[in-house]
Amino acid sequence: MPPITDHRTETLSLVGTAGPRLPSRRRYPGPRVAAAWAAGVVAVLVLVCLAYVRTDDHGPQVRAAQSVSWPAEGQASVQVEGLGSRGELSKSGAQRPVPIASVTKVMTAYVILRDCPLKAGSAGPSATIDEQAADESVSGVESTAQVSEGQRLSQRRLLELMLIPSGNNIARLLARWDSGTEDAFVAKMNRAARDLGMRHTTYTDASGISPDNTSTAGDQLRLARQVMRDATFRSVVAKPGTEVPGTQETLRNTNTLLGRDGVIGGKTGSSTPAGGNLMWAIVAPDRDGHDRLVLGVVLHQRADSSPEQGLESALDTSRTLIRDVRQWVSTTTREGGDVT
Repeated sequence: MPPITDHRTETLSLVGTAGPRLPSRRRYPGPRVAAAWAAGVVAVLVLVCLAYVRTDDHGPQVRAAQSVSWPAEGQASVQVEGLGSRGELSKSGAQRPVPIASVTKVMTAYVILRDCPLKAGSAGPSATIDEQAADESVSGVESTAQVSEGQRLSQRRLLELMLIPSGNNIARLLARWDSGTEDAFVAKMNRAARDLGMRHTTYTDASGISPDNTSTAGDQLRLARQVMRDATFRSVVAKPGTEVPGTQETLRNTNTLLGRDGVIGGKTGSSTPAGGNLMWAIVAPDRDGHDRLVLGVVLHQRADSSPEQGLESALDTSRTLIRDVRQWVSTTTREGGDVT
């Protein structure tokens, strides 16, 4: 029987006896190879740094969103001004257009104040109450403010009657006063929405009574950030009430959160199709004691219930959301001072 040959041994033997062993040489890369290698290392380091920055930038934002009690239904959006991307606390719910009811009046006020801005403390020009506005004030089928034909009321007074007790008849009167017809004014509203980047918003009237006035929480937050820059708007929505013209009767603000938990203003809206809706603004101190303006929008709470039930739900949901946001703001800080 022929002996079994181990080919592996033969191969090793041949390698080991191929000739005298030469001293080993360490090969160094040429200039081009070295440059390419260095560039690769730099690229990897840059990617690592970018990943770190992204994690560091969005970490607080994620933690903030997780620390907030978002609505179980509908949709919401919150922004803490002055904190950059960290202040974008996220949006909850499907951001699809839904009826917004009287939150529509915020855009009505925005267009009125854009077309006829008021100086601080100024009442502005006056408008005459027409027959339509007077008749609608006693209709009993919608939210209105009582006025009489022939009364002369200032622009500021009309804004109060529209925003505080949510007078639909006053919203329509302001639209006619500004543009001649409500249809012409609504066209301005939709152009303003496009200019503000509100891509998911449609307005069909000045008061919000139609369920075809639709938007998203994110779009309405864009509007809130813009309109809250106007001192007249801020001062009007901060009022707890306003008097019925020619009487001693006070019309209370429909935003019952006003004056609590730092709430400085906002606008309610409710109907059976829309449910309860609230745009709100608060001032919350951060860890360094700087006041931060926080804006929020809650939409479509208990839709298809009664307007009263929907509004109560929107107020309750917003109250919880506001308290959570205030708690988060109190633990954060950023150089740059107060936000105004």
